[in-house]
Amino acid sequence: MPVDLSPMIAATTHWLLRAYPPTGGVFGATLAEAQARQAATVAAWLRYPTALDAGLVTMVGPGGSARLDWLVGADTAPPAEDEHAWRSWVDEVVASWAACLLGDEALAAAAVTAVKGSEHASGIHCDFRRLVRPDEKDRKAAALLRHPDLLAPVADLHRGPLRERLNLDSVEAA
Repeated sequence: MPVDLSPMIAATTHWLLRAYPPTGGVFGATLAEAQARQAATVAAWLRYPTALDAGLVTMVGPGGSARLDWLVGADTAPPAEDEHAWRSWVDEVVASWAACLLGDEALAAAAVTAVKGSEHASGIHCDFRRLVRPDEKDRKAAALLRHPDLLAPVADLHRGPLRERLNLDSVEAA
């Protein structure tokens, strides 16, 4: 039975959207949220590929957003009481990997290919089109969320382990 990673995915998605706000009103916010959620989902499935991995992180908790907040300058004031709960469910590695995927479509495509046969994707249809093939409306709505230079401080935290997980460094060396 797959363990539900949705609280972590939702919190990490929310953090990404707070750190890199969408443009274009309600429609733009919806498009940006879809992209951030797809990136966080793929990143979570890569980070916690088995039900055992997912169960362990669900039991002990993912760690929170404190370091990420510091990196993007969102730590100038303590979080409001109602923000503390969701921020505790943000996973730093998942957020970093999601930032990598949002900033690099080729990396996103490799990650989506890697999770297609995972325990999490078993028996369901997964369409990560907005992540791997964003159209002009997607790009415009998520201009900050997909900007490699803006994402770099977060993406660079754990880019190496993501590339290792996807076996990309050994492929490029060959």
